[in-house]
Amino acid sequence: MNGMSIIFAPLLPWPVIAGAGVVAVVLLALALWRGLKGWALRALAALVLLAAIAQPSLQREQTAPLSNIVLLIDDRSSSQKLSDRVAQTDTALTRLQAQLDAMPNVETRRITVPDGADNAGTELGSTLAEALAAEPRARVAGALMVTDGQAHDAQLAPDLPAPLQVLLTGKRSDWDRRILIETAPSFGIIGEETDIRLKVEDMGNVPESAGGTADLTISIDGKDPKSYTVRTDRDLELPLTLTHGGQNVVQFTLSPTEGELTDRNNVATVQINGVRDRLRVLLVSGQPHAGERTWRNLLKSDAGVDLVHFTILRPPEKQDGVPVTELSLIAFPTQELFVDKIDEFDLIIFDRYGARGILPSAYFDNIKDYVERGGAILVAAGPEFATVESLYQTSLGDIMPARPTGRVMSESFLPRPTDLGLRHPVTAGLEGAPAPEGEDTAAEKDGPHWGHWLRQIELTNPTGEVVMSGAEGKPLLVLSREGEGRVALLASDQAWLWDRGYDGGGPQLELLRRIAHWEMKEPELEEEALYAEIDPGALSMRIIRRTMEDTAPPVTVTLPDGSTQEVPLTETAPGRFTARWTAPEAGLYRLKDGDLERVVAMGPASPREFEQTIASGDPLSAVVEASNGGVTRLEDGVPAIREVRAGRPTSGRGWIGITPRGATATTDIRVQPLLPAWAWLILAALLTVGAWLVEGRNRRGGGGDKGGPTAA
Repeated sequence: MNGMSIIFAPLLPWPVIAGAGVVAVVLLALALWRGLKGWALRALAALVLLAAIAQPSLQREQTAPLSNIVLLIDDRSSSQKLSDRVAQTDTALTRLQAQLDAMPNVETRRITVPDGADNAGTELGSTLAEALAAEPRARVAGALMVTDGQAHDAQLAPDLPAPLQVLLTGKRSDWDRRILIETAPSFGIIGEETDIRLKVEDMGNVPESAGGTADLTISIDGKDPKSYTVRTDRDLELPLTLTHGGQNVVQFTLSPTEGELTDRNNVATVQINGVRDRLRVLLVSGQPHAGERTWRNLLKSDAGVDLVHFTILRPPEKQDGVPVTELSLIAFPTQELFVDKIDEFDLIIFDRYGARGILPSAYFDNIKDYVERGGAILVAAGPEFATVESLYQTSLGDIMPARPTGRVMSESFLPRPTDLGLRHPVTAGLEGAPAPEGEDTAAEKDGPHWGHWLRQIELTNPTGEVVMSGAEGKPLLVLSREGEGRVALLASDQAWLWDRGYDGGGPQLELLRRIAHWEMKEPELEEEALYAEIDPGALSMRIIRRTMEDTAPPVTVTLPDGSTQEVPLTETAPGRFTARWTAPEAGLYRLKDGDLERVVAMGPASPREFEQTIASGDPLSAVVEASNGGVTRLEDGVPAIREVRAGRPTSGRGWIGITPRGATATTDIRVQPLLPAWAWLILAALLTVGAWLVEGRNRRGGGGDKGGPTAA
């Protein structure tokens, strides 16, 4: 194909040439005003001079036509595998490819769309943008997309220079049912109702026999499932009561219904963190001492703790003759605290309390029963614990984890975790801890280390777990379970020395916090625990087994399909065994080791691909309309492909269109000046001379008319 055009290579900038043209026009106007007959020749001469400066040339181009490119998008996402959509897709692609191959001057670019990474869904928009960016826009004649239309990134679709034809798989009779969690709390109060709002939604052409109601099953941590019959397409408020702290996995399951496209969206999970509502602690202080405020500061600093603190300032034996009505001290409400409302407390702390007759023996019986029913007490012992006023001499002695010998060791000693304490969550990993045995090497450390204490009550016959030892290797901190409750015995009142920084101080606040939270059965401080840490955005997790034993057996993982795998564990710290495991698919997994069991939700129970399963062109309607394309159902047959001009309709009954672009490539360019430079100059000179001659002749003829009078 040949093409011809005129191009310019000016000797001067165009503004200068334009200025010269303006000057020429002014001079021509002046010539007209004076009546010069050669003004036309002068105008031509000026035009020739301006043309000579612009240097016009004749350009001849030799071009060749380029082929039109058609993008053929093949959607192979998970939702395209439902029903018979795979067969529909394969048939359509084969026939479309055959038609395009038979069309002259047409090339096909076939692009496959897989599942989106990290549950991103079907990325049709970004795939189309990448495919268009890889091709010259001037050659793209159209895009044919075989899909169910469920694009999750339609907003990323580009502006197409040619029509987008969406060929929908699926059938008009398709229908599906899914469960949709609308609102769910991230945490809930243990023992109180927590509301979750959800909806059972029917989509598509729902048959009358299936619509209206659905069977819904609810379970927490995979236990005790409860079934309900609920209405579909209505918001449901479901109250749940959490029974334990930590992560609670709530699973909602719809019974499969015959005829629905898939049951992959019939399951939804919600993870709710169970927390206690304001832990209630009763702190009973005996004889005032330097560490009394330590306990108060600890408990007051925790926003989740309601503290009731009583201090025994006036024992019964103190008789000073002051009438009771004139005392400014508040009477100790023993009946209310230790009988009427004792079960309202999560923890009772006796800080250097001695049995001096203030509490009747029946009250101690009641405290013992409170512990065995699930309560907790912590005894911070002072010298009174080694005397006849010791709490061990009351009925609480039956649940004490060790017996005092009556000896008070008033000497400097370094608290140490025992071998058992290195594994126990209360004392494991405390910063600056010395070795369980051997010389005191902690003081030689450059970093944090534990300081010495100055007094300890000697204990013997421990029945609980000795997690810290003190002077002469005697038990310092003993923990035990009694019935459903827990008891902690700290055989020293010197923890406050760490708080004051004596001899370098120590982790006083963290130690006392762990003791209190272990007694209140916080999940993160259980000795025997099994849990998992899920990697964000991935189907992998780290399985963690905490135990007081030296070894841990493999963990049994139950997959969503019911099959099981044995995952061996490796010890990474004393009492801590871990393993990293990758799940084959998203879903609910059950971890089990003996009596310990944990339910873990890996990824969404219902992947994004199955949130909307009914084939529809609505998500892509905006880009289809903007490109003058159309939406066609393959259920009606594979359409024929036609070539149509730009701006004309591109789809109809049984056919779709592409728009040929007529793109060409230049193969040769020849440039030839219209006239050589000397020719322009000669032409301008001739025109100028001609104008001068015309004007000179006119002047001579005018002079004869103006001569003197002739003779008669």
